[in-house]
Amino acid sequence: MKKLILLTILACLTLPKSHACTDIVAGKKATVDGSVITSHTYGGNDTRIRVVHGRKFPAGSKTPVYYGLQEINGGLEEYGEILGYIPQVRQTYTYFHSAYSHMNEFQLAIAESTLSQKKELQVDRESGKQIMTVEQAQIFALQRCKTAREAIRLITSLMEEYGFLPSCGPESEALCIADPNEVWVLEIVAVGKDWEPNSGKSGAIWAAQRVPDDHIAIVPNWSIIKEIDLSKPEWFMASKNYKQVAIDHGWYNPKSGNPFIWQEAYSPTLREWSSGRFWLFYSKYAPNYKEWPDRKLSDPFKGQDAYHQYVEDISMYPFSVKPEKKISVQDIMEFQRSTFEGTIYDKTSDPDWYVPSKDGKLVKSPLTTPFPTKAMRELLDITNRRNVSKGNYGMICQLRSWLPDPIGGIYWVFQDNQYTSPYIPIYCGTQEIHESYKIYDPNQYDPRSARWAIDFVDNLLYLRWQDAVEDLFKMREPLQSDFFNQIEENDKQAQKLYDKSPKKAKEFLTKKCHENMQKVLDVYNQIRNTLITKYTNNKQGS
Repeated sequence: MKKLILLTILACLTLPKSHACTDIVAGKKATVDGSVITSHTYGGNDTRIRVVHGRKFPAGSKTPVYYGLQEINGGLEEYGEILGYIPQVRQTYTYFHSAYSHMNEFQLAIAESTLSQKKELQVDRESGKQIMTVEQAQIFALQRCKTAREAIRLITSLMEEYGFLPSCGPESEALCIADPNEVWVLEIVAVGKDWEPNSGKSGAIWAAQRVPDDHIAIVPNWSIIKEIDLSKPEWFMASKNYKQVAIDHGWYNPKSGNPFIWQEAYSPTLREWSSGRFWLFYSKYAPNYKEWPDRKLSDPFKGQDAYHQYVEDISMYPFSVKPEKKISVQDIMEFQRSTFEGTIYDKTSDPDWYVPSKDGKLVKSPLTTPFPTKAMRELLDITNRRNVSKGNYGMICQLRSWLPDPIGGIYWVFQDNQYTSPYIPIYCGTQEIHESYKIYDPNQYDPRSARWAIDFVDNLLYLRWQDAVEDLFKMREPLQSDFFNQIEENDKQAQKLYDKSPKKAKEFLTKKCHENMQKVLDVYNQIRNTLITKYTNNKQGS
């Protein structure tokens, strides 16, 4: 038993990188408080959060284009391999930097989700001359733009001129770009290996669609844009080649009389890693929109009944939908933490978890976890279906138009696995991040690191998951509630200070951010001590 637990703890440190991001967006009339929301889970390996302040540059300056921004490349200013240079602007804006940078000082926020594209269009570093990754384009947009529409125009112009280079496998990408007034979904497709810079041809294919103010949408690693109507520029944008490339490859026949469907033209066959999340999202927030597949679990063996599972067409799921109830930041947190409990995708309901109790009935083993490691899945023959909760780090950006930008934007960030981690609120005006959220080296444990503190707890849960996770929740939830309860008072105090001195307001918000981050470190060290004491396998009967 001790050997199995050790293998489990070591193995759970590694997570697959691709097809793991879930983006949820909401317009300002779809949320309970009127904020615009964009969000992102599983944001890459460099989970450190830090503030990169805006700077002025001399005319004619150049700025590097990096490859490897998702990874931890040493010092905070070491961003990876330089692939080329583009003209620098005279003034950049302050933004929060991480593997995928998410928000700037003007409440411009960007979430990312890798999509799938057809093999004919795939390209990588070795096979093409494209140099612009989405994570690099995100940074340029956050440094140079104030609104979602400005960001779309900049990002797409960079992709067209310098060529879109996928960095999460040879796949396409989606960006959910929001400001305090609106949110857009931008999808970017590569153009294959033969593209040449300065050829006059676009280095990317792209389309963007605005989410209605009273709608919500999900991008679960799959394209969601369908028909495109460029006669409505307030709702749609697209590259000049958005349809022609599909025609040239025989993916669309304009003489057929059928409408051009972007999603069908550039995506391969739908995969279960996405369809499960589509189903969960729309059946949860718009249950009466249409008759959704029945994937609720009535017994442990139903989850293994692949012969009677729906294999639905992607057209079943809309681009966006009006939720039957307005949603909140807490609702999105709950969805991001989902492990498909009570559905056929619920890994804790696999029959192999069940053991006989003292009275002879079958019950779940105390080791049952929704996050079985590769070693556990192989031992117990558990299918590796994808949870919404995936880990690494992620965020929810809450954008509020009625407040000054430094106060209006709240960047809710989790570290490690959102199922076990708290979400920490970082105000848009925060000027420096507490060291605990800037420190993380996956190859060296550091007690100063919030990521390591949360990861330590996450791994200790495997000693006796079913009981230990309840102890975790009892200690985490008061902390999480405190963060939400602070917001109204923090808003008021910051607004009073802002009216007299924006600098003083930013100093106040930075101080609050540091206090809360220190609380996370302290509470998770307490949880660690509780779990190792309570569930140590040195105790009799362990």
